[in-house]
Amino acid sequence: MPIVQDVVDHLEALAPPHYQESYDNSGLLVGEPQREVTGVLVSLDSTEAIIAEAVERGCNMVVAHHPIVFRGLKRLTGRTYVERTVMAALRAGVAIYAIHTNLDNVRRGVNDRIGRQLGLRDMRILAPNKQHSDPDVGSGMLGTLPEAMPEQVFLEYLKARMGADCVRYVPHAQGDIHKVAVCGGAGGFLLESAIAQGADAFVTADYKYHEFFDADGRILLCDVGHYESEQYTIDLLHEYLTEKMPTFAVLTTNLTTNPVRYL
Repeated sequence: MPIVQDVVDHLEALAPPHYQESYDNSGLLVGEPQREVTGVLVSLDSTEAIIAEAVERGCNMVVAHHPIVFRGLKRLTGRTYVERTVMAALRAGVAIYAIHTNLDNVRRGVNDRIGRQLGLRDMRILAPNKQHSDPDVGSGMLGTLPEAMPEQVFLEYLKARMGADCVRYVPHAQGDIHKVAVCGGAGGFLLESAIAQGADAFVTADYKYHEFFDADGRILLCDVGHYESEQYTIDLLHEYLTEKMPTFAVLTTNLTTNPVRYL
């Protein structure tokens, strides 16, 4: 039976921790590296409900994209959902591992999965990391659709393929959509890179009202929602860990952890 460190080693081979952003807190957040693992539950977030699901389904390790702890905890009293989740994991003996911006910043990571979900071809990193010489490390992804689509057709296609209840967008009037840039989560910092590299559309999330003006008619800017943009990361991690540990129980959550609802 594998131990927690075995799972960690596989994950860190996919997305080395040193590729995470300085503000991030990826890695083993709860649990003992040498403890045997009965099963792994993969989710986008760590919540009390996810910990309960892991226990119910015989898993004592959760692998999540988002870290439940970003800043240091000064007390554990159950006052916040973060404290309650950590306390629940400790009580149940469930390890929590987060693989966040380091998975955003590698070739076979979050943005590659978005691109594949949209059927993009000839994909490459949108903004390679200038601190490393590896062209497969960096932010976002750029690729082309098999065939160009009229803007409205692309928007309907995007909504369906990303499982989004709505798409907030800024239109542009420069022809069909062929080259597409993507970034899971809050990707507004990549807008100018997408435009400079000739993208017809940029798909991301977490745009604020005034930031939408930055598109300025130069690109079709699409906000599909944070959860919606990253939800297929669950499948990515499940497939990868199953490939590395084919005789071991790696499960995907049955819960939707998106806190946002649409009326």
